[in-house]
Amino acid sequence: MASVAFHTLGCKVNHYETEAIWQLFKQEGYEKTDFDKQADVYVINTCTVTNTGDKKSRQVIRRAVRKNPEAVVCVTGCYAQTSPAEIMDIPGVDVVVGTQDRSKMIGYIEQFQKEREPINGVGNIMKTRVYEELDVPEFTDRTRASLKIQEGCNNFCTFCIIPWARGLLRSRKPEDVLAQAHQLVEAGYKEIVLTGIHTGGYGEDMKDYSLPDLLKELEKINGLKRIRISSIEASQITDEVIDVIDQSNKIVNHLHVPLQSGSNTVLKRMRRKYTTEFFAQRIDKLKKALPGLAVTSDVIVGFPGETEEEFNETYQFIADNKFSELHVFPYSKRTGTPAAKMDNQVDNDVKTKRVRSLIELSNQLAKEYASDYEDAEVDVIPEEQDEETGLYTGYTSNYMRVKFEAAENMIGKIVKVRITQAGYPYNIGEFVREASEEEDIVLA
Repeated sequence: MASVAFHTLGCKVNHYETEAIWQLFKQEGYEKTDFDKQADVYVINTCTVTNTGDKKSRQVIRRAVRKNPEAVVCVTGCYAQTSPAEIMDIPGVDVVVGTQDRSKMIGYIEQFQKEREPINGVGNIMKTRVYEELDVPEFTDRTRASLKIQEGCNNFCTFCIIPWARGLLRSRKPEDVLAQAHQLVEAGYKEIVLTGIHTGGYGEDMKDYSLPDLLKELEKINGLKRIRISSIEASQITDEVIDVIDQSNKIVNHLHVPLQSGSNTVLKRMRRKYTTEFFAQRIDKLKKALPGLAVTSDVIVGFPGETEEEFNETYQFIADNKFSELHVFPYSKRTGTPAAKMDNQVDNDVKTKRVRSLIELSNQLAKEYASDYEDAEVDVIPEEQDEETGLYTGYTSNYMRVKFEAAENMIGKIVKVRITQAGYPYNIGEFVREASEEEDIVLA
């Protein structure tokens, strides 16, 4: 029996797609082995969001070639899509497939085994208008299932290469999304995370069907307890989306809304499609509809030309709007994007200082948010056991991490936990009981 090994770099979408590619190999009778072991085929799913992503991808590719020079080395993903020639130049690479046509991968591998000629299967992603259907009935991780609902992005922010790696926005057919959601619930998952390259843009390319329509249909699925939207832009949080979230018993009270900067002048240079005033107004409206809502966000620090004053505007905006946690990134030049060529690149020392001060603010806001839940009973899905303490960790629906005593058989189920000590990055809790099937899973 032939063996295949996978290595995934980058985002949740890549991890989802690796699982989908594994399903294709499984159907052909392959067995999966560890990437550090000898395999007949190595599949590297690459990332290109930063120049470092490219570099890491190349290192992993070379590692696979060294592991077994006889193996077929197949490279896919975003870096493969944007720079196939660069990858074909690495000695030992046999097959390159981009972010489309993954179903042809096994055919290419068989062709290579016959002809021994390297194959470049990368096409022009900008011409693709149809969502590539890739099914994942179950995941290697048994607690949270991702469900990819769209592909591509039309925004072309000045710092971002992703539209060139993923193409323009295209939504997955609602019936395919729902069929897979049913499959995941049958496989035992209680929580589904809706994911994509520009997840909140779902339906923008469809007639008479939108994200709220999809959410309403997912709500009807018996046995599904939590629906999480992995990320949504402020411009996509329409009143209709707020209404659907407000009326839902399953959509969790946590949303990830990327801010990138809290300064209007920086947002303009980034070519983001909103102002800070608009962003704040959407967040306010959300929080009024959903008291206790956790809003997490991404921020880029040290974007070209960012002055001390612009940075302070960002700091103040975040403090005022009380995000519950931030992912802070220092701006890094991405070759091929407009921002990489902009004047007034910010000095690394300045970036580091600004990143530090925002991380401190984020930690403080996260602790403040968690403190509201001290002594409260919350719903947690235990995910894994901590080797040092023996405690189990899991997430509440509003994305707080809780450590508590539990048993192996509770993994993947919803349990009631009382938070005894609020904090960040962890809250400490004690197990109360398992949630009954009938209980609507709504946070206290």
